[in-house]
Amino acid sequence: SAPGIIFPLPGQVRLRTHQWCFILSNVLLFHVLLFGALEIRERARKLDLDPLKANLSYSSSSTATCPDQEIFLLIVVCSSPENRTRRDVIRQSWGNTTGSGGYSILTVFAVGKAAAASTQLQINEEAQKHRDIIEGSFIDSPRTQTQKMLMSVEWTVTSCPRARFILHAAQDVFVAVPSLAGYLLSLTQLEDIYLGRVVHHGVPDRDPQSPAFVPTHQYPEQFYPDFCHGSAFLMSQDVARKVYVAAREVPLALPPAAFVGICARRAGITARHSSRFAGEKHISYNRCCYKFIFTSADMAEDELVQGWKETSDGEDCSLLETYYSLVSCKVLTYIDNFKQFNLDRIKNELLHFVN
Repeated sequence: SAPGIIFPLPGQVRLRTHQWCFILSNVLLFHVLLFGALEIRERARKLDLDPLKANLSYSSSSTATCPDQEIFLLIVVCSSPENRTRRDVIRQSWGNTTGSGGYSILTVFAVGKAAAASTQLQINEEAQKHRDIIEGSFIDSPRTQTQKMLMSVEWTVTSCPRARFILHAAQDVFVAVPSLAGYLLSLTQLEDIYLGRVVHHGVPDRDPQSPAFVPTHQYPEQFYPDFCHGSAFLMSQDVARKVYVAAREVPLALPPAAFVGICARRAGITARHSSRFAGEKHISYNRCCYKFIFTSADMAEDELVQGWKETSDGEDCSLLETYYSLVSCKVLTYIDNFKQFNLDRIKNELLHFVN
């Protein structure tokens, strides 16, 4: 290849033409991203909520109400219309917390419309009874989960603008509300908070048969930017506004958690990792461990109730008890995952043998 022109630099450092092009292109990209992020942040700061509230009725309906006073923690549970039993269990367990340390906490459920008319009638009845459901105008399905996420963010920004922190959680997740609230009370930085179990180098699903299929023309890059795992992640109110503004230029074909991560990156917000969020992992139960972590995924309904009763009652755990319980939880979780891996492998081998 041609050697290219060599540019002299102070201190005898020399770069070839293609190296200069690479540096200049990256500097240009940085400035484009920077000015784009600044524009999004300014638009979010000046966001006029009145027309948004008027338009909200076209995209969703809600029996959930947000008080006029400040909400310390708003928890939005992403739920499926058919899963009323799970919603009731959450209402009776960790979702029953209305305050922590004198600060108010509100839990609501985000659903799409049910495909079956009978289920939709039950949803309507449940919504009127509990007044805690945000319902989209779309049919709830694997392909509309990002639409549901955007609806949740839109409702938060327009109907609950005084919520200081917002936790988005899946319906199978246990949330240790006192532990999370205690952590939030200790924060000194109250803006640009986008916190969870960070996924690095997430790869878009290119399988056309998959519900999570992402066409190349919708997202051409090889990897997603760092984003918080969708089982549970936390945002400050200003981040919700910035994500909402940035979402206008991000395709809904993306998975919901990656969608939020891309919107956050466009607004100049970096996903922050906390190992106290379990991500997709089910953490083996231990009372002191569950009093320290923020979430555990893939929870059975009886585990939700047990975990909540035992962590919300009783004495606090000492530092030593917490340390040994975390070690125990980690070891037992690893063993459980190893057992599940072997069980899945045996099932696959049996299916292969039968076929």
